[in-house]
Amino acid sequence: MRFTKILLATILLWFGLTNFNVLAMSPEQQQQISILYNKGDYHNILRLTQPLAEQGDAIAQGILGEMHLEGKGTKQDEFKAFEWYQKSAEQGNTKAQYNLGIMYANGRGVKKDYSKAIEWYQKAAQQGDVYSQFNLGDIYFNGLGVTQNYFKAFEWTKKAAEKGFANAQYNLGWMYFNGLGIRQDYLKAVEWYQKAADQGFDKAQFNLARMYANGQGVKRDSIKFTEWLKKSADNGNTEAQIMLALRLGLAYQDWINAKYYSGLACDGGEQRGCDIYRLVRKQLGEVK
Repeated sequence: MRFTKILLATILLWFGLTNFNVLAMSPEQQQQISILYNKGDYHNILRLTQPLAEQGDAIAQGILGEMHLEGKGTKQDEFKAFEWYQKSAEQGNTKAQYNLGIMYANGRGVKKDYSKAIEWYQKAAQQGDVYSQFNLGDIYFNGLGVTQNYFKAFEWTKKAAEKGFANAQYNLGWMYFNGLGIRQDYLKAVEWYQKAADQGFDKAQFNLARMYANGQGVKRDSIKFTEWLKKSADNGNTEAQIMLALRLGLAYQDWINAKYYSGLACDGGEQRGCDIYRLVRKQLGEVK
């Protein structure tokens, strides 16, 4: 299993960060930048943040890093983005530390270096940054630049999951289900899949459905199996769409909806979905 890579912070996420020893931009300046951001007026954001960043304002430095990275209001320049993120990160700005980790992990604006990525992720993670905790879980799970360590992967993933992050909750459920980094525990797997599923995470909904189908960690329940399978399918999970199409057609003779869900899977690039779609159309007499 590959853990999900999390996005870089957006401009508005920089506001409200005060865990660094510099005078942050005023609430009025933050409001002005928010208004300009919502208007897409990046040139004036650049005009306001550049002098503040040069004076050492960590929030402005972080915003400037993002603007150079994304090419908003200025020419895209990953090297300048890295420089501004680093200035902000060195002042203790968690979002900049996280973004610096992302850049090291992906070789953007700097040579790829997982040891440096870990260093900056850890700085942010120790301050409670959920995305850095999650990405540390990914690094240790997959052995990216370090010796693969399921125990450390579990530790960091659990920290992120306990903060309510659905991706981490799903991954934690997966680790409990497979006994990686922790003793296998289907009850715990159900618990964490449920938390992620309740937030609409399609993979968790699909795995929860399968656990109800097989009676793993829960009493076997065909109704809940179908309910969670449908939730996952409706959220775009192609595996769930295929399984639901087969269940609707073969168990309930509901070929109309079987056609609908197999068609969705086919449109999503699943060849099995296309094959089932053709068979369902034959069953409906639409083709010979």
